[in-house]
Amino acid sequence: MAKLKVMSVFGTRPEAIKMAPLVLELRRRRELESVVCVTAQHREMLDSVLDEFGIRPEHDLNIMKSGQTLADITSRVLQGLGPVLEQEKPGLVLVHGDTTTTFAAALAAFYARIPVGHVEAGLRTYDRWSPWPEEMNRRMTGQLASFHFAPTQRNAENLRRENVEGGIWVTGNTVIDALRYTASGEGFSRPELSDIDYVNHRVVTLTCHRRENYGKPMRNIFEAVRNTALRFPDVIFVYPVHLSPVVREAAGELLSGVANIKLIEPLDAVDMHRLMARSYMVMTDSGGIQEEAPALGKPVLV
Repeated sequence: MAKLKVMSVFGTRPEAIKMAPLVLELRRRRELESVVCVTAQHREMLDSVLDEFGIRPEHDLNIMKSGQTLADITSRVLQGLGPVLEQEKPGLVLVHGDTTTTFAAALAAFYARIPVGHVEAGLRTYDRWSPWPEEMNRRMTGQLASFHFAPTQRNAENLRRENVEGGIWVTGNTVIDALRYTASGEGFSRPELSDIDYVNHRVVTLTCHRRENYGKPMRNIFEAVRNTALRFPDVIFVYPVHLSPVVREAAGELLSGVANIKLIEPLDAVDMHRLMARSYMVMTDSGGIQEEAPALGKPVLV
C-alpha cells in the first residue's frame, strides 16, 4: 500500500514552534511520508526553531525580502509553492494558524486540488481588522480547508456556525507539546539571560511586534513600560526585540537607557520558553505567547 504523503508548510517562528511536534510525529509514522516546505517569511527566527528541533526542510522557498508587503508575501508563496506541489504531489497539505503563509499555502493547495488540513483552526474575533491581517487569513483558510483541527471546543463551535466543509476535530494546542520539549531544562544559551538574578528580582518578559500596533499604539505601550520600570526599579523587564525595523526603532528610542529594561536580540524557542518559565509575569501582544505563558503557569498582560 502506498504511503500517504503529507506536506507541512509554514514560514514564521510561531508556526514552526507549533508545527515542530507534529512534523516529528509524522516522521515517526511508518504509514506516512512527511515532507516539509518552509516559506521563510521570517528567515532568521524560523531557522533557529528548525535547528532546535532538528528539522531539515525538503523545500525552502526563501521568500523573505526587505520591505516586502503582505501582497508580496502572498504572491511569492503562490508562485513558489505551485511547482513544489506539482513535484511532490502530496495527498494532504498541512498549514497552521493565521499567517499570510498559512492563507497563501492553503490557496496554492486548493488551486492544485490538494486537500488542506488546518491546524489551530477556528480562532475568531469576528473583527476583520483585529488582529490584522490574521483574522481574515484564518477565516479564508477555514473556507479552503477540508480538515479542521481546533484547539478548543469553542473554536470547533465557531467552525460549525460557519458551516465549513469537511471534518472538525478538537485536538488541543500543539504548543503544549513544544513546551514539554523546550522548557524542561534549566540553562540558557545566551549569557545575558544567565546573568539575571531571578531569585531576588521579579522578572517580566516583554514582547511587542504586531503590525496593528505599529505607530502610536506601540509608542503608547513602550511609554507605559518605561514609566512602570522607572516606578519599580526592582523589577527587571527583559525584551527580546523583534527584527522589524519599525519595532527596533521605537524600542531603541523609548526603552533604551533605563537600567532595569534589558533590550536583547531575539531568542530561540528554548531560551524564550525558559525565560518565561522563570519570569514573574509576561506582557505581550503575541497570540502564541498568550497560549504559552499560561501553560507555564504565568500571568499574562495583553
